[in-house]
Amino acid sequence: MTETQIFEPDGRAIPYADEGTTGPAVVLVPGRGLNISYLGPLAHALVEEDFRVVRVGPRHPASAADATVSMHDLAQDVVDVMDHIGLAGAWIGGHAFGGSVARTVSLDHPGRVGGVLLLGVEGAEQTDELSAGGSDIPEGARDGEVDAMQRAAQEASPDIQWSSLAPAVPVLVVQGAEDRLTPPANGERLQATAPDRVSVVGVEGAGHLFPVTHVGATAWPIEDYLDWD
Repeated sequence: MTETQIFEPDGRAIPYADEGTTGPAVVLVPGRGLNISYLGPLAHALVEEDFRVVRVGPRHPASAADATVSMHDLAQDVVDVMDHIGLAGAWIGGHAFGGSVARTVSLDHPGRVGGVLLLGVEGAEQTDELSAGGSDIPEGARDGEVDAMQRAAQEASPDIQWSSLAPAVPVLVVQGAEDRLTPPANGERLQATAPDRVSVVGVEGAGHLFPVTHVGATAWPIEDYLDWD
């Protein structure tokens, strides 16, 4: 598995992993309170199909003052890592809360985003991966230190600033059919707002941690939709 690196612009400690070198790029952002490790198997599956996959994790603030951030700040972290590794553009995606960060990137930096990949769609209520994931969360994937910061960032940002869709940007939603935290109805509602550019694929029998428990079924619609294999 690709080793996690730490990028520290302006004192921020942003973990990331850059895997694959030649294929079109996908950026993946983990769910709330989780680090990038649990997305490793999905990243590896995509790299096997000639994708370049960059996983960008939550920043670790150096002080309490640094923890006062908005969704726009977390989106900027993603773009800063992209700049650091020389990645001009990519599909930006994320799991649950990570998808909300991805949508914020697309709204704030549309020129860097070829499309948005949502692994489950957050609704009006914030997700809580740490409580809901249970035994499906792999050992070492929890990052409880950043949970409060992420929750505060979302509370500090009006819903429209992270839940909207950027104009003309295609969106692929992959969602677990049995997901109770980001239920399929959320993806269906999002699709209804822009049926011409939002596609939805369900993963049968899968709950909220489907990117871990159903790696192949999560990877194949990404590969198929982006048509890069």
